[in-house]
Amino acid sequence: MLSEQQILRIPGPSPIPPSVQRAMSQPMIGHRGQETKELLQRIKPKLKPIFGTEQEVLILTGSGTAGLETAVANTVKPGDEVLVIITGAFGDRFAKICNEYQLKTHRLDIPWGEAVLPETVQEYMEKHPNLKAVFVTFCETSTGVVNPVQELAKRVHTYSDALFIVDGVSCVGGVETKIDEWGIDLLVTGSQKAMMLPAGLTFVAASDRAWTVIEGNEQPRFYLDLKKYRDNAAKDSTPFTPAVSLLFGLEQALQLIEEEGLTQVYARHQLMMDMTRAAFRALDIPLLTSDKAASPTVTAIEPTDFQAEDLRNLVKKEFGLTMAGGQQHMKGKIFRIGHMGYCSPADILQTISIIEIGLRKIGKTIELGAGTQAAQEVYIEQLIQGVL
Repeated sequence: MLSEQQILRIPGPSPIPPSVQRAMSQPMIGHRGQETKELLQRIKPKLKPIFGTEQEVLILTGSGTAGLETAVANTVKPGDEVLVIITGAFGDRFAKICNEYQLKTHRLDIPWGEAVLPETVQEYMEKHPNLKAVFVTFCETSTGVVNPVQELAKRVHTYSDALFIVDGVSCVGGVETKIDEWGIDLLVTGSQKAMMLPAGLTFVAASDRAWTVIEGNEQPRFYLDLKKYRDNAAKDSTPFTPAVSLLFGLEQALQLIEEEGLTQVYARHQLMMDMTRAAFRALDIPLLTSDKAASPTVTAIEPTDFQAEDLRNLVKKEFGLTMAGGQQHMKGKIFRIGHMGYCSPADILQTISIIEIGLRKIGKTIELGAGTQAAQEVYIEQLIQGVL
């Protein structure tokens, strides 16, 4: 194997397009100068369609977790009663953040690998009428589950006055998102997933309803104060030093998304999910999630007759293919394939082919090419149907 050749197929950070890498290598500019002001002017309108909002999408320098904490710090205060829907490790992280902020945190724990049912959330809210906010992950990275946030938003607003707050870190940019139409009050995502950038930026968009709550919230916050970011965004600036090189890259990433078209971006992600799932079915290796709950950005596989870590270690060593393992109690029990952002059907065909060799080498009996063929057939079928 070429020592510098790495094939990154994890659910973030995801590969960076060469043009984005080149954009980030531009000479530094002053973050308070006219050049940065004009850069932000170009970026801001291109973010809105990805979020499906007419609201300003605020840009913070920080990881996705900084965005999650921002969501908590700005909307609720100690003693407030909140519900966190937990379908995996990152829902659990939302609950931990809420606990740190001394909230009365209710956990609605869903078995890993399953999406939450809207009626389950409705029943819980009817028993807890004083909720100030409901938190949920859109795509649960640890399990490859997509939660039905559109329907959840309807239930939350029908049966409570709570804000509906969504962690979209591992799917926004790869999955259709319509904050305004669906009734999402606050949505967070990060730069290192479907947005095709390194980690270091987090994006937050809030509804008018959420802004009313944020403006009246006396919870102390400084760097994470969304009011500061909103007021500075109106002047095409940021309240604190931005990651200028990442902004260069963001502009180019948004240009690539615009050139491909959002509809085609979403179709590509759906196709890669379908190809991946078809491949493992053909290889008779169980998938963790149902088709209905499956994410277009990451697929979790739950083998029963070989060790997930044996396969991960072998393909990493021999081919430079990096796949993700399980988290918390799923550690060693599953492996996960990221197919988001700068990833194409060609990458999926390469990944499946390598995995088939890896399976043979660790002793699993398979028909070489069966998974690859199944993925190819999905691709060709969608080509015939005019999806591509």
